[in-house]
Amino acid sequence: QVQLVESGGGLVQAGGSLRLSCAASGRTFSSYAMGWFRQAPGKEREFVAVVSWSGGPTAYADSVKGRFTASRDNAKSTAYLQMNSLKPEDTAVYYCAAGRFDTRANAMNYWGKGTLVTVSS
Repeated sequence: QVQLVESGGGLVQAGGSLRLSCAASGRTFSSYAMGWFRQAPGKEREFVAVVSWSGGPTAYADSVKGRFTASRDNAKSTAYLQMNSLKPEDTAVYYCAAGRFDTRANAMNYWGKGTLVTVSS
C-alpha cells in the first residue's frame, strides 16, 4: 500500500510559479512511477506528467511541455511538480498518483486527494 498526500497548491498570478509536492508513505515508493493529473471544473481528469521510478525518463502533456517539470527524491519518498509560466487554463485540482510509467489514469494504482491550483489572470 502507498498513501499519497499532495501539498503546495494555492493562488498565483498568471506567469508565476508553484511547486507541488507529493509525500508518499510505504516502503515501495521507489518501485512506482509517479504521475500527475489534473481536473478542472466541469472537465474530465487529464494527464499532466509522469516520472519513472528512477527519476530519469519523464513524459508530459503537450499543454505543459516546457513549463512543467516532474521529479522525485526516492530518499525522501516525495515527488514534485515544478510549474512555471502558469496560465489561467492551468487552474485545476492536481493529483499525484503511483503506478506504471504511463499517461493513462487507469495505469495508476494509488491516488492522492488532490491540491487546488488557481491561476488568476
